[in-house]
Amino acid sequence: MKRRNVIKSLSILPFMGSMVTKAATHTTAVKQSPALKRDLFKELGVTPVINASVTMTFLSGSLMLPEVLEAINSTSHDFANMFELQDKVGAKIAEMLHCEAAMVTSGASCAILLGTAACITGTDAEKIKMIPNLPGPRAEVIMQKSHRYLFDQAITTTGAKIVEVESAADMAQAINSNTVMALFFNAAEKSSITHEEFLKVAKARNIATFLDAAADVPPVENLFKFQKMGFDLVTFSGGKMIRGPQSAGLLFGRKDLITAARLNHSPHEAPIGRPMKVNKEEMFGMYAALKSYIERDHKKEWEDWLQRAKKIGGKLETLPTVKTKTHVDPGPSNAFPSLFVTWDQSKIKIQPKEVLVALKNGTPSIVANAKGETLVVGVVLLRPDQIDVVANRVNEILQKALVT
Repeated sequence: MKRRNVIKSLSILPFMGSMVTKAATHTTAVKQSPALKRDLFKELGVTPVINASVTMTFLSGSLMLPEVLEAINSTSHDFANMFELQDKVGAKIAEMLHCEAAMVTSGASCAILLGTAACITGTDAEKIKMIPNLPGPRAEVIMQKSHRYLFDQAITTTGAKIVEVESAADMAQAINSNTVMALFFNAAEKSSITHEEFLKVAKARNIATFLDAAADVPPVENLFKFQKMGFDLVTFSGGKMIRGPQSAGLLFGRKDLITAARLNHSPHEAPIGRPMKVNKEEMFGMYAALKSYIERDHKKEWEDWLQRAKKIGGKLETLPTVKTKTHVDPGPSNAFPSLFVTWDQSKIKIQPKEVLVALKNGTPSIVANAKGETLVVGVVLLRPDQIDVVANRVNEILQKALVT
């Protein structure tokens, strides 16, 4: 399910709380962190939420893994030179991703802004100081018309102008002396130009290419796939399925462009990216999260997700007319299993959207999704101890609506 569809489906449910921030566990582990004496959720009156949906920023992304929390906590007691830290973390991340250079950004949107800025300014100190108010004609970024999306505002924030194209021929014709970059939104529902055509046209005119793949793992292979294709810059969110800090992201690719992107970012004192600084704990945490993600047993994790869906489905199918099936979204974003639930609404008199309201307003508060007449229960973001909770709550809601 695409991010825009998830947002649309959730628009009927004004969100009243934020995601629980307790330490998460691996999907194959049950070990919990020691209970905190101070409950900040209660202290602030914030509602903890169980995420039976997908990774969404307004639901605080995902839950960080224990090793990420350990990286954050273990590095919070000392100061660090941020230039050195970005050097060292970037080098290690580049090594893990088999690319020339990398950096930690404050999310994928920041990576888009910094990547665009890098293509505009290079390492020119005067341009870095003046952007987005450079003299002369505006820089131009090529995008497919069908790839326009909410997050492309990160491009225009640099002062650049987006030029829409609909074919490879259009793209070739649109490139001129003001063109600095071409951006490909990987999760677009429709592409009129393929990855290969896009790269061919851009490279023929020596135009830098950027791929936004923010939510496009799993599979883990996607971390390597697009740079191998030839994209100059690639970004992924750190706080989605990589399960790093929600406010962190990855930007990687050509060394010269990463160098320029870093010059446009904090800890430099006055560039366009200064307000988007990344603290040292997030850098260490992002490094730990990526290392964990790459080294994980992804086949085992996938099987665990399937078993979760099977377990919840088995519980729900004890009710008359309820049918469930495991559905794997084709991607490229959110390409993982979820549970589709349907029932005869003349026998169980409740609609999926009404189930969503009941889940959200219940205790605990649970956020799921609906797709038409189908209830969609996400399983990949549940803590192990939440699987039965979700199964029982949905079962209870449907049971109450059962016509006897």
